[in-house]
Amino acid sequence: MLSRRTKHPRRSPLFRPRASRTAAHASDKPRVTSSIRKDLVNIPNLITMLRIVMIPVVAFFLSLQTPMACVMAVLAFSIAAISDFFDGYLARRLKLVSVTGKFLDPLADKLMVMAATVQLASMGWLDAWIPIVILARELAVQGLRQIAVAEGFVIAAGTGGKIKTALQLVGLVGVLIHYTYPIHIFGIETSMDFHFVGLVLLLMSVFFSLLSGFQYFRGFLKAIDTQPDSENATQS
Repeated sequence: MLSRRTKHPRRSPLFRPRASRTAAHASDKPRVTSSIRKDLVNIPNLITMLRIVMIPVVAFFLSLQTPMACVMAVLAFSIAAISDFFDGYLARRLKLVSVTGKFLDPLADKLMVMAATVQLASMGWLDAWIPIVILARELAVQGLRQIAVAEGFVIAAGTGGKIKTALQLVGLVGVLIHYTYPIHIFGIETSMDFHFVGLVLLLMSVFFSLLSGFQYFRGFLKAIDTQPDSENATQS
């Protein structure tokens, strides 16, 4: 007797199991998670995250509202501000510039300034409109920056933004010290109201903050106007 062989239907090469297709694509994809994890533990990004860690430290000492606690808050804030220089310098020197670092660095700066100003406003040492204006400007510029990246063009930062940052940091140091202390200059004994001096510098930073925001918005509009011309030139 002839045994019948069960014929299995041949599968077309066009129809393959979904699992194998998924595995093939998974092997082709770069391992982004491991790359981000590696970026997070390099020296520049660790210094950047140190600034974020300093935020609750500054807030804690400010909440005590004593002269010694304010000095400790200033020390923590100053360490965080000075580290802003070293993380960028080391990233360029050690060739460790990464997308993670480019995201964390401005984020740490904004969180540090916003946390300090909001804490000072809640204590009554700062008018509430100051952190509101600073936060509104930062959100507006960040939104424009995201749109610019999505459209494929870069808007150069103006000098107003750098002046704004310097005045913010120095002004916040004065407001954080808050109290009036005697000082000696060339044998002359006088006193300095650190809160008043810091407030004046902070108000100047608000002016340059709005000015730099306007400059960024104007540069954004100019980039939009020139974009169609570049596309037509490419097509021709």
